[in-house]
Amino acid sequence: MTDSRNSTHPPTRYLHRPQGRVAYDLQGEGPLVVLVPGMAELRSSYRFLAPALVAAGYTVATTDLRGHGDSDTTFTSYGDPETASDISALIDELGRPAVIVGNSLAAGAGVIVAAEHPGQVRGLVLVGPFVRNPRQPPGMRTLLRVLTSPLWVAGVWKAYLPTLYAGAKPADFAEYRAAVVAKLRQPGYGTAFSRTARQTDHRSAEARLAEVDTPVLVVMGERDPDFTDPAAEAAWIGQTLRGEVVMVPEAGHYPQSQQPGRTTAAVLDFLARITTRA
Repeated sequence: MTDSRNSTHPPTRYLHRPQGRVAYDLQGEGPLVVLVPGMAELRSSYRFLAPALVAAGYTVATTDLRGHGDSDTTFTSYGDPETASDISALIDELGRPAVIVGNSLAAGAGVIVAAEHPGQVRGLVLVGPFVRNPRQPPGMRTLLRVLTSPLWVAGVWKAYLPTLYAGAKPADFAEYRAAVVAKLRQPGYGTAFSRTARQTDHRSAEARLAEVDTPVLVVMGERDPDFTDPAAEAAWIGQTLRGEVVMVPEAGHYPQSQQPGRTTAAVLDFLARITTRA
């Protein structure tokens, strides 16, 4: 069940699902927080936030998506509902409700969990969130299918990833990007990413927004290139979910690693308020 990668990293655990295993780490003591990365990302995208949460007195489960990171690539379906199912199963395995921190695709999945299993969710932190499909120019979906072909997706993502880090980049960005690309080049992982990109449809998350009744924090990078107007999208999500909004300057799609100080402070403030009253 374990695969300790180094002396400072917690051992990898596995959540067993019908079609394969989902990898996660577990560390700390206190209220449970589940950290879920976005598409093509590794759970180490939370490498700055997770230790701070543990130090602040939280139990932190940091998970890979199915078909990503150290998870298996044997799954046939991917997207918001599938990710939501995995998150719900992990919370169930850990035996207590959690605050879900979801980046990008995982934000939509968190919305679905909160709507379907409100007893499992003490709050949502939605980071660079996709909770509805963005408006796309004609032909973009076809182009996406071409660009995410398993044959060259690792190279495409290597070139594209820096644009998602608009603003400040973490000091270890080159090392992190190399790890992401190396994983995509391993057998099966490029195909899993391709399936995730092609199968993901955020309409399933948008349809459940009205059912969410839990505290929500929206964290959006001011320069997030995935949105035409990041501030407007964050405001709409915050209003729709009756949540708080924090805009992070000099950050793109990954404020948790681009501006870890600002992002961590916002998340800790939110957690302190909702976990003490829950």
